[in-house]
Amino acid sequence: MLVMRPAQLSDLAEVQRLAADSPIGVTSLPDDQQRLQEKIQASEASFGAEVSFNGEESYFFVLEDSESGRLVGCSGVVASAGYSEPFYSFRNETFVHASRSLGIHNKIHVLSLCHDLTGNSLLTSYYVQPELVQTPYAELNSRGRLLFLASHPERFSDAVVVEIVGYSDEQGESPFWNAVGRNFFDMSYVEAERLCGLKSRTFLAELMPHYPIYVPLLPDEAQEVMGQVYPRAQINFDILMREGFETDHYIDIFDGGPTLHARTTSIRSISQSRVVPVRVSAGKEREPGKGGRQYLVCNGQLQDFRAIVADLDWVPGKPVTLSAEAAEALGVGEGATVRLVAL
Repeated sequence: MLVMRPAQLSDLAEVQRLAADSPIGVTSLPDDQQRLQEKIQASEASFGAEVSFNGEESYFFVLEDSESGRLVGCSGVVASAGYSEPFYSFRNETFVHASRSLGIHNKIHVLSLCHDLTGNSLLTSYYVQPELVQTPYAELNSRGRLLFLASHPERFSDAVVVEIVGYSDEQGESPFWNAVGRNFFDMSYVEAERLCGLKSRTFLAELMPHYPIYVPLLPDEAQEVMGQVYPRAQINFDILMREGFETDHYIDIFDGGPTLHARTTSIRSISQSRVVPVRVSAGKEREPGKGGRQYLVCNGQLQDFRAIVADLDWVPGKPVTLSAEAAEALGVGEGATVRLVAL
């Protein structure tokens, strides 16, 4: 059974294996042992802290095969984007250039560097092994952290954002970076993203142009990839769009990928999830898709947070019956409560 849980320092080697295979633009998951160790330690401290409002905490989860102990995915949540430094994005805007005497009225698409999204909670570090992309476990890896938000709302903002990796080709060339960022830094897109993963995106962002960029002046290939998604990041984009996230307002300052945004209360896994009491049966857990309806189920706890995919015959307003295997994976017993939402 695949179980989502908080990462532990003992997971470091497995997490680095996942990071080594993650796309270039996932700077929150660098293939660097020291940075990943710091990431896990910060997460452990956040899970152990008493929190009454969102601050500098970060929470990092892994998707584990409970039988083999092997990790097959990971994801994270930062309580406040840009807590210690601004969180930069390009804002899509329209400027109007008009002259009444000449009878001219033009609307021009521009990009303005901003930190509008600073302070929002941020979804980060999403990775799932390729063989799981078209399975319910890709949803568990992404939406399980949203159930964690629903269970601990005091720890997070009232809005959530996520940067989706933008387009780059097989050689790691990003048309948007080459048209914009490369004019200010003598380095490739791959080098820039690696540097951001090891240090911080902010120090590069602060050297980007602070005046509006007129999109029609960019090369056609750069304009075409604005808002496009890197193929391996498409699954996370699709999941979050179904969750109610919106795009079009902001893009990433390096690769032009879409930055999604949603009010916390409007996110499907949060607004439609329900907390219900548990009954435990002696039966074995069915494989997902073998009967009943599929649900994401979490125990709602903090340091011992667990989430799984389960096939359930649940009637709203009634207790939910879990198999002994599912109850054990969640660490719950008869009379406890779980939070669930349909896939």
